[in-house]
Amino acid sequence: MEEHLNNPWKVLGKKHVYDNPWVTVEEFNVLNPSGGKGIYGRVHFKNLALGIIPVDDELNTWLVGQYRFPLDEYSWEIPMGGGLVGVDKLVSAQRELKEETGLIAAKWTKILRIHTSNSVTDEEGFVFLAEGLTQSTTEFEETEQLEVRKLPLTQAINMAVNGEITDSLSLAGLFKVARLFKI
Repeated sequence: MEEHLNNPWKVLGKKHVYDNPWVTVEEFNVLNPSGGKGIYGRVHFKNLALGIIPVDDELNTWLVGQYRFPLDEYSWEIPMGGGLVGVDKLVSAQRELKEETGLIAAKWTKILRIHTSNSVTDEEGFVFLAEGLTQSTTEFEETEQLEVRKLPLTQAINMAVNGEITDSLSLAGLFKVARLFKI
C-alpha cells in the first residue's frame, strides 16, 4: 500500500482539558483537510495496552471476566493490562499474565500491533501469544475483581465471533491466533 506522509490537518491551537494517571484529554482548534475550522479531541494514553493469549499444549486458553466501569457491564477478555512507555513490552506482558492468571510462559511471540480507536485516541496496543505454560499464583491489583476461566481456544474464538467478547484488543488477538492455528 502507498504511504501518505503529508498531514492535511493544521493545528491552530491546543488546550489541555483533563489529566489523570492514565490519560490526558486535549482539545485542538484545527483547519480540517478541506480548510474548514473546527475542534478535534484526543485522548492520550500514558501506557501501552498489552494483551496476552496463553495457549497450552491441549489448545486451551484463559479468559478474564470483570465488570468494566466505563461500559457499565461485565466483560470477558484476554488477560491484559497497561505497560509503561519505555519499559520492555514483553516484560510488562509477562507481569500482566502472572498477575491475572498466575501463568508463567516459557515461549513468547508478539503477534499483533493495534490502535484501539484511532479516531479519538492515540492508544497503541500489542498482543502476545504465550506458550509453554506453568501455573503459579495470581496477584490481582486492588482495582481488579477478576474471574479467570480456562477453556478450549476454539470456544474463546467462538465467543468472539458470537459477540460474547467485545473488547477490541481481545477480538483482534483471538482472530489473529485463530488464523495462526488455522482454526
